[in-house]
Amino acid sequence: MIPIRDDTPRYSTPFVTYFIIALNVLIFLFELSIGGQSQHALNAFIYDFGVVPRRFDQALALHSSQSLPALSLTILTSMFLHGGWAHIFFNMLFLWIFGDNIEDRLGHFLYLIFYLLSGSAAAVTHILLNTGSKIPTVGASGAIAGVMGAYFVLYPRARVMTWIPPIFFVHLPAWLFLGYWFVVQFLIGASTAIAETSQNSGGVAVWAHVGGFVAGILLIKLLPERPRRYRYASW
Repeated sequence: MIPIRDDTPRYSTPFVTYFIIALNVLIFLFELSIGGQSQHALNAFIYDFGVVPRRFDQALALHSSQSLPALSLTILTSMFLHGGWAHIFFNMLFLWIFGDNIEDRLGHFLYLIFYLLSGSAAAVTHILLNTGSKIPTVGASGAIAGVMGAYFVLYPRARVMTWIPPIFFVHLPAWLFLGYWFVVQFLIGASTAIAETSQNSGGVAVWAHVGGFVAGILLIKLLPERPRRYRYASW
């Protein structure tokens, strides 16, 4: 199911959401420029700036206090890398549709903190459940899952125009659309038992999605609403 738009009004311009989308696109174009010169260079770039669970496991096993800060930085950098056109398109589409209302609710700065914390929680979940994996994980989907979790809590009755390929367009309540998405992610993760087998081939980091979604639910309950947000006029 592919979301097209929602009907939740906002009362401010989502500058941070726009900035995050633009930054992701610019970095993806930079990735393409590297890949155009050398696939090996692109693979090395992804490995250096993506989250590789095994590297964290090795650093902890060796009690390496010098390696952990640099590795922790990859949790941040990995949120702005993507593995292909479809990957970035759908991530940015979901962020475009659901992110503006969460930013409107929290305010610009607090929303940015919320986004980064959700993405960090998603990455940590992935690391903990894939400790032996050598595959670098990249993408904004963990952070965006946090946005979706917050939206699920705040606007469950919102209507989401949804395209069900090839031809069906329906309006679904947000709780159904987002709840279905979350259940699918959880069932895929449970069925593949990544926690026991370790992921050593490419795929979708569904446990990161689950972790980000749950983090978003918890964070939106803890973080305060922007004061007097209704006085802002939407552009």
